[in-house]
Amino acid sequence: QVQLVESGGGLVQPGGSLRLSCAASGSIFSFNDMSWYRQAPGKQRELVALITTGGTTNYADSVKGRFTISRDNAKNTVYLQMNSLNPEDTAVYYCTARKIVTAYWGQGTQVTVAS
Repeated sequence: QVQLVESGGGLVQPGGSLRLSCAASGSIFSFNDMSWYRQAPGKQRELVALITTGGTTNYADSVKGRFTISRDNAKNTVYLQMNSLNPEDTAVYYCTARKIVTAYWGQGTQVTVAS
């Protein structure tokens, strides 16, 4: 059973930074790709960033230039560095891992951007 555990969320002021971590229970090499999604109150869940096994990345337009997804294969961990945060980034952030057609989800971590 794959387990993904997110950490690093919290309250931050506008313009601030946070780094989210997603620790997988097994080797992340076994996944085709890993992603971060987010869901704000009253909104649909949306893809924020994705990274493939080969290291290719993709970002939502709303976070390009501000967020960076990366992976540490030795630690079986994926990160999301978030800079220049604004209140519109407030959401629960979820880590996902895809293995062929199966997607695994973490429980989410709350990010709140407010003064």
